[in-house]
Amino acid sequence: MLIEDFIIFVFYCIDERLKKAKAGRFRSRGFDPKLSDSEVISMEIVGEFLGFDTDKSIWEYFSREWRSWFPDLASRTTFARQAANIWNLKQLIQKQLFSEMNDSLDNVRIVDGFPIPVCHFARARRGACFKGEAGYGRCPSKNQVYYGFKGHLLITASGAISAFMLTPANIEEHRTLEELSEGVRGLVIGDKGFISKALKGRLKQQGIDLETPLKKNMKDDRAPGFVSKIKSMRRIVETVIAQLIHRFRFTKVWVRDQWHLISRLSRKLLAHTVCVFLNRKIGRSPIKFDGLLST
Repeated sequence: MLIEDFIIFVFYCIDERLKKAKAGRFRSRGFDPKLSDSEVISMEIVGEFLGFDTDKSIWEYFSREWRSWFPDLASRTTFARQAANIWNLKQLIQKQLFSEMNDSLDNVRIVDGFPIPVCHFARARRGACFKGEAGYGRCPSKNQVYYGFKGHLLITASGAISAFMLTPANIEEHRTLEELSEGVRGLVIGDKGFISKALKGRLKQQGIDLETPLKKNMKDDRAPGFVSKIKSMRRIVETVIAQLIHRFRFTKVWVRDQWHLISRLSRKLLAHTVCVFLNRKIGRSPIKFDGLLST
């Protein structure tokens, strides 16, 4: 797909759903901005996919390369302010796209968490960002303590993002699962961090079968084929997390307050969902993003 076609698809995708999401006047006072919300969100999504993960870099790219397509593009600060103010619209559109893909009917979910550091452990006491909001947690892959947040992700078996939650880093993964899986029925697959008889019992009352690999010192009476299957399916959530971190730079915190952080993360989640939606439309593997655009 050519970049021109990609921009057109993204704008049409966003504009059609934004009309439904707003359901009336979104702004309670003042004039509507010259650059429409559909244009702003489309620029953010395209920019994120191309690797421009800051408001400044997205604005500079479109100002330099696509000014004729977005003639009402104003100053960088105006663009950044408008993008931050419509974070809730991005969340609404992401949920709407997920619903349209019928993944909401899928009875299999996969859950996992990952660290979102704000700063290194040694600098945490001196820093002033996110005081009272972030916390200290441990990153297992790097075997180190960090200060920041933790992302909790719930996806379907095809890789579509079903739910996301941001918590302080000291919140354990299994404590968020009940809220993440609200309204979900069927099988939920987690890692060993979700092993809990109490949690499994509470989820069972909600119609959820929580399954995880067991620790080496635990007896497993389940069929070997089933255990192998859930271990294999866990790779899907690992792939999605890797895409968020490496392609969309999800764990790079370039902001100083939680409001701007949520806005930043919301557009990255939406960008991932739009790409999954597009891949399905053109018959590609849902989470195969490489090669989506022609070079």
